[in-house]
Parts: sequence; C-alpha cells; structure tokens
Amino acid sequence: MTLECVKWGEFVIGDLFTVEIGKSIDGDKVDKSAGKTPYITRKESNNGLDGFIDYGAGYINAKYPVITIGNETAEPFVQNFPFYTGTKVNILTPKLPQSWQTLLFVAQSLKMHKGKYSYAFTINSTRLRKQVIQLPVDEAGQPDYAFMERFIYAHEHRLIRAYVEQVSVRLRNTPPQKLLSLNGVRWKGFRISDVFVISPGKRLRKEDMTAGDKPFIGASDSNNGVTAFVSNSNSSEDRNILGVNYNGSVVESFYHPYTCLFSDDVKRFRIRDHEGDKYIYEFLKTAILQQKIKYTYGYKFNEQRMQRQIIMLPTTQDGLPDWQLIHNYMLAHESRLLSAVISHFTAKLHT
Repeated sequence: MTLECVKWGEFVIGDLFTVEIGKSIDGDKVDKSAGKTPYITRKESNNGLDGFIDYGAGYINAKYPVITIGNETAEPFVQNFPFYTGTKVNILTPKLPQSWQTLLFVAQSLKMHKGKYSYAFTINSTRLRKQVIQLPVDEAGQPDYAFMERFIYAHEHRLIRAYVEQVSVRLRNTPPQKLLSLNGVRWKGFRISDVFVISPGKRLRKEDMTAGDKPFIGASDSNNGVTAFVSNSNSSEDRNILGVNYNGSVVESFYHPYTCLFSDDVKRFRIRDHEGDKYIYEFLKTAILQQKIKYTYGYKFNEQRMQRQIIMLPTTQDGLPDWQLIHNYMLAHESRLLSAVISHFTAKLHT
C-alpha cells in the first residue's frame, strides 16, 4: 500500500477537530515519579511523556484517542489513554470518532508544518484551528479515513515483523542464561570515585558544530543523551563509557558503546581496573539513578558530590564489586525481556 496514487485534498484543522488546551497544572510542583497517570508536556520526544502523576480526577483528559501538540515545539503526538496535560499543550479531539491509526496519519501530516512555528511564533489554539493540512480523499472529496487507517496498520505490521526478526536474531545469539536473583547477594556501598574514573566533557558551541554522523552527547533525558550529530573531534571523544549529566537533566545517564563527543554538561564515567561492557554499565547506570531524587538544579550533581556519592553494588567475598555476577544478571534479564518482546509483538501480528 503506497501513497503515490492517492488523491489529496486540503483541510482546515478546525473543521476536523475540536481544539482545546490542557488544565492548569504546576509541573514544577508535581511528583513525576510516584503517580500512575501519564503527564504529557511540550517535550519533543517519548510521545510527550514527562512522567506519571496524580493530580485529581477533574484534571484528567479522559477522551482518547486524541492528538496533543505543544505550543512552542509544534510536535504532534497521538495519545491513546487517559492523561494529564497543562495549558501549553493543545488537545485535538476528532469531531468524528477515529482510530489511533488514523490520528497517527493526521499527526504526520500536521508535523509537516512544524518548521514555521517557534517560541516566537507558537502554534497556539487560534493558529492551530486555522492550520491547513493535506490528507488523502475519497471519491466525494472527503478525508479518506479508511485508507489512512489501513495504511498505518500495514506500515505498523511491516515494522513489527522486522523488529521481531531483529530481536529473534539477538536472542538466538545470546547464550542460554538462568534468571538470577539478587536476593541473598552481598551488597556494599562504594564511593563513585572508587568505582569510576571521572573525566570531563568539552564545550562545543552550536555555531562551531560541523554536521556529521558522530553522536554529540548533551545534558538530555532522552534519545540516549544524543542532541546532535557532528564531524568535530576534541578531547572529549570516547566510547564504551557512561555519560552522566551534572547540568540540565541532572544525574540522568546513558551508556555509549559507540564513539561520540560529550558536552561540558556531561561527565564521562569509566570503570576503574575493569573493562566494562554494556551489561555492567547499564547496571551501574541504574545504581547511580537511585540517587537522582536528592539532586536538583539548585543542588547540582557536580564533580565533588559525584566523587563522594555512595552507590550500592553486589560484592565478592573479598568485598570488591562482583562484576561477573552483575554481567550474568543483566544478560539473563535481557534474555527474559527479549523473549517477552517477541511474544508480545508476535501476538500483535495476529490481531
């Protein structure tokens, strides 16, 4: 199913959708880790998800599926569940009930206009209602919602088949592992400075960046910390390492097996006296993130505090970090998750 032979028509968003803004929620005062309902904000990634909160039933957007789009970012997402959102996010409710597949198609068409909006020219509700988009049309010249749904459904299934095959190959290449338990394991507190050698990133201004295929790691909480792709080189270039934010999204960290550059807002953590792999680094990432709650923009995770911070790790009888146990535990955990992924998406292919 392709788009080459489709007839297209122009439609005004306000004719197809009711456009409203979210409720007044103070995002700085809500606990985004303790709730159960998704909190959608102006983020440009992760479907706009910025944590899970509890803010009272009267603030929940219970109509779905709908499209959400942030005023400044103009990034549209489809929400297929009840959610909270604030007044800087527009909610597009279809005047005729539609499937999430159809709304995903519409969202992609709407995204084509993202470039003309900015913080100085936001896609507020008034402008959004007047926004014109192109959609496939039927013989009567009306939006061909049935085609849109079939197109997205077919595309989804192609992606799922490819993903299942990719995961299956990874699982076949993974040695059988017994799922380990951490119950009964000896634990000990270690200063981060005893576990890692900490090295700085290096400032690289946006205007000095040269486009390329080398990831540039910034103080982000998404996309594995990648904020750009460059061809620059400097002293921060590294690989097989953990990047830990001390500015921006403090304490957030990501494992980087590939060669990349690090901004001066990110520290490089390399394990002392051991050649770590992705399993060990991912375990250590989780251990570090356990301390995130104590650090904020006003109490930064600077290098001095990094050095002193205690993290808990399984140990050998000699009281040293048990790297082999950590590796085996994470490898077994990955195998279990890969098996679950295959089962889940294989079932979706038959629905």
